[in-house]
Amino acid sequence: MLYVGTVGGIEEEIVRRWTIPFKAIRAAGLRGLSLSQKLSNGFQLLRGTVDAGRILEEFAPHVVLATGGYASAPVVVSAWLRHCPVLIYLPDVVPGLAIRSLSVLARRVAVSFQGSEEYFASGKAVATGYPVRAALYRVDKSAAKQRLGLDPELDTLLVFGGSRGAHSINAAVRASLEALLRRAQIVHITGHDDLEWLVERRAQLPQGMAARYLLFDYLHEEMTDALAAADLAVARAGAATMGEFAAAGLPSVLVPYPHAGRHQEANADYMAEHGAARKVTDAALAEGALARTVLALLSDDVALRRMSERARALARPGAARSIALQLAALAGG
Repeated sequence: MLYVGTVGGIEEEIVRRWTIPFKAIRAAGLRGLSLSQKLSNGFQLLRGTVDAGRILEEFAPHVVLATGGYASAPVVVSAWLRHCPVLIYLPDVVPGLAIRSLSVLARRVAVSFQGSEEYFASGKAVATGYPVRAALYRVDKSAAKQRLGLDPELDTLLVFGGSRGAHSINAAVRASLEALLRRAQIVHITGHDDLEWLVERRAQLPQGMAARYLLFDYLHEEMTDALAAADLAVARAGAATMGEFAAAGLPSVLVPYPHAGRHQEANADYMAEHGAARKVTDAALAEGALARTVLALLSDDVALRRMSERARALARPGAARSIALQLAALAGG
């Protein structure tokens, strides 16, 4: 197996931690940019396609699994030119422009959610579910709390904004920190940029409250324990969030990133419509909506239990196997 990612992307560090071979190519998006920036990024994509062609020539894969947006384009185009079969995986509910365009070059498309097949040519897409680490299907809340050093008697709120953090969510938590900590202990994954700012805020808290506020810039393997220990999560509405919360049966308050096109809005709406989450807009964070929603949910055990059950009902434990079988079939194995 070979993982092809982008130059400077966060995926390189993650992939190397698992000792998976990694190659980087140049790629950049085209949407919502000025004409000059589009031309510059288009040249980057062209160079990335040349890079990807060399990588595929050397590695000679039997099949390519592609996911994500513009970063996948050079590899998919290069694979198509080599007549190498491509499986595109759509993690979100609604495909972006890149995946919709690239799907024309793919043999098959795997989608996370029932109903997303309608965005692709008839018969081309299959619903597989979202693959997550197996440990999330057998979470032990008490053991996870113990490993993280949390109080077993207190409710736990997990807050994070994706791999790089989310400043608006961090700011909303900071503004309501005492009120939230009076009701629960908090595991807050801040991203690198806001960590020091929030460490300074924790230092201003009374000692008893500060002990309830755990701060991390990023979690790797420990993320499983953070998800298992939580009674409620606050997060963006990325695809991984949806898959992992469903597997862990974790109720959530989702704050879609306002500059992610339709993807996160559609994801949050899907979870909310299925009763697994509450949606708060990014604009409403400055008005205290986050704290009001979180405190109301933490005070309603019946609502949290119902949301947990409905989140778990969305899980697809066989998703990884389903995708692997699709890949094997395309590779002729």
